[in-house]
Amino acid sequence: MPSLPTQPLSPLDGRYQAAVSGLADYLSEAGLNRARVEVEVEWLIALTDRSLFETSPLADADKERLRALYRDFGQAEIDWLAEKEAVTQHDVKAIEYLVRDRLQTLGLDAIAELTHFACTSEDINSASYALTVKRAVEQVWLPALDLVIAKLRELAVEHADAAMLSRTHGQPATPSTMGKELAVFAWRLERVRGQIAASDYLAKFSGATGTWSAHLSADPDADWPTIAREYIEGMGLGFNVLTTQIESHDWQVELYDRVRHAGGILHNLATDIWTYISLGYFAQIPVAGATGSSTMPHKINPIRFENAEANLELSGALLNSLSQTLVTSRLQRDLTDSTTQRNIGVAFGHSLLALDNLRRGLNAISLRREVLLDDLDHNWEVLAEAIQTVIRAEVVAGRSTISDPYALLKELTRGHRVGAAELAEFVGKLEIGDAAKQRLLALTPATYTGIAERLAR
Repeated sequence: MPSLPTQPLSPLDGRYQAAVSGLADYLSEAGLNRARVEVEVEWLIALTDRSLFETSPLADADKERLRALYRDFGQAEIDWLAEKEAVTQHDVKAIEYLVRDRLQTLGLDAIAELTHFACTSEDINSASYALTVKRAVEQVWLPALDLVIAKLRELAVEHADAAMLSRTHGQPATPSTMGKELAVFAWRLERVRGQIAASDYLAKFSGATGTWSAHLSADPDADWPTIAREYIEGMGLGFNVLTTQIESHDWQVELYDRVRHAGGILHNLATDIWTYISLGYFAQIPVAGATGSSTMPHKINPIRFENAEANLELSGALLNSLSQTLVTSRLQRDLTDSTTQRNIGVAFGHSLLALDNLRRGLNAISLRREVLLDDLDHNWEVLAEAIQTVIRAEVVAGRSTISDPYALLKELTRGHRVGAAELAEFVGKLEIGDAAKQRLLALTPATYTGIAERLAR
């Protein structure tokens, strides 16, 4: 059998590419290399701006021409780096050679030796990963999460008064409203979102083992820690002053754990909406021309929520692996983090795909209030909680002598259904005050929702 033409191995680069393409600008190999060029160029500018080694600050026009190296980074640079890395067998060294080559083209040969000056590869990489992950989270992933949260908030308000039977342990329980239950997810996600938005993105720039040794050998009078801090913070990153050869990756572990936490909440949302659809609470809006089942024409499968569920599991597993691996580096440095970090985009890609499916799924469901009300009307026994609680209050107030109200209601309702008539007859015979009795007689499963509507709004 002949081989296929070159094919993407990951579905993120094939079937689902359109849904996750925004991440590729940052978390692809090309996105990382563009950031590496940016870090190298800005370090050149930072050194010359300080007139180190008797250099003069570059003219603004020259700075702009230098910055065009990463701002206009494209296929020509991607191809050039691929060819150079095939020779160097070192990705960051290829970046250095690219910058040197372009300096010659720009007539800036005089500062060529400041390219990658006193840097270890991990100085460049730590800043580049911090920049690319920060931009991917802030410009792609968080906006996608925000769309899901916004839709949940919208649905929570729309269905704030839609009374529904709760199911604790899968069994009929004290009613709530659909709006309140959806608001719980919005509330949870907003809290974790705030933590993610406040994340640190740290970089180091202190040389081969974090001691600025090479820097000081070149200029012992320069305040290199301050120069490095100002440079890193000038790019909008946090500065890690105390490291080994690598930045310790703790900020990445914190971020990935929080994104995984958000993914867990989203997974819970997906499974709950799937269950509500299964119960008939939500109807799915048909898509013209779509097929639900290859053999059962009537079906509209909840594929958006199932797809989200599976991709959140994949993302969570990868994020967990990243956290476990990146927290450790043998002695001053080993290479396990290098190949691990190349999968950051894959982890976020599966998460972004899940967010896309959740957004589309939430936009394609319609609440069937009549089903919710019918379900409530078949479960009057959930009012047993209210009745026994009122009896207890009446006993304390001296208006009743009933002993063990809980056992009384347990005997009436546990293990079998009771309807409106049976409960009304039972309440009518209770030894409690008239006001309490009238409150209970007026109560229905659909009105026994406490302040759920207010909470949702």
